[in-house]
Amino acid sequence: MTLTTLRSSVPEDIAVSRASGNEPHRRRRRANRFGWWGLVFLLPALLSFGYFSWWPILRGLALSFQQTNLVDPAVWVGLANFRHVLDDPLLTTAVVNTIKFGVLAVAIGFPLPVVLALAMSELRRLGGVFRVLVYLPVVVPPVVSVLLWKFFYDPDHGLFNAAFGVVGIGPLSWLQTSGGALPSLVLLIVWESAGGTVLLYLAALSSVPTELYEAAEVDGASILRRVWHVTLPQLRGLMLVLLLLQIIGTLQIFTEPFVMTDGGPENSTVTVLYLIYRNAFVSGDFGSAAALSVLLAMVLAVLSAVYLRLTRRWSKT
Repeated sequence: MTLTTLRSSVPEDIAVSRASGNEPHRRRRRANRFGWWGLVFLLPALLSFGYFSWWPILRGLALSFQQTNLVDPAVWVGLANFRHVLDDPLLTTAVVNTIKFGVLAVAIGFPLPVVLALAMSELRRLGGVFRVLVYLPVVVPPVVSVLLWKFFYDPDHGLFNAAFGVVGIGPLSWLQTSGGALPSLVLLIVWESAGGTVLLYLAALSSVPTELYEAAEVDGASILRRVWHVTLPQLRGLMLVLLLLQIIGTLQIFTEPFVMTDGGPENSTVTVLYLIYRNAFVSGDFGSAAALSVLLAMVLAVLSAVYLRLTRRWSKT
């Protein structure tokens, strides 16, 4: 019997099974080939991200153990920079001011966008106009908005004192007293950041199933009950994420106290990030500034981990 005859005598189902058995291997090889090409095309973006994002982080970590002015050769000093930062008497003031600012900013700036989004979602005619007005502060550059509000807070010719003067209030010292400067900055930061958060909530509200509201109305639920039992549970995941981002952002406040008050009056608006700036660009101690930056990053990382741990169950239910 010849070889051709043997091949022709193989049952057709066996040949098909062999061919089908090789098909998964071909698919895996094809997938691996496409996967490698995807990595090749992604490599430039990964290198750019690593160079401009992770390399400065690693460089700052190394700088925290050095004494340098970025001109002369660096000298390794170990933990001396961390000891110098922790012994700084202004550190306690900066930490307390940062915590105060964070608590006030979250207490005002977290519920306000939710209320605005709920109110704007009920508007039928002027909803687009209000969306533009709410988002407008986000478009304005931060330094421009800070200078604008600095004019508003002017004790002699400011807009706020002129408005309060109409009803017989004032003039008020917004930025000139240690008790009023920090709350004034909080109002500014809430005005700057609320617009983007409102739009995120509006986008989330548009995805809430209308059947839930209809069922609540059939059960006789009032508007407040519908908001509490239907709307807020649907927004819970987004609210938890935005709250974490807001906490991290408010604890890194710098532009507003730098431009408006320069840390005053009487260091009442000196924050941790502003203290880092002073160490680096006023005192020329870049090692201490890097050490304080590392400590701040560690605190924020621990705070984020604890927050995510505590809110894991709430975000899933």
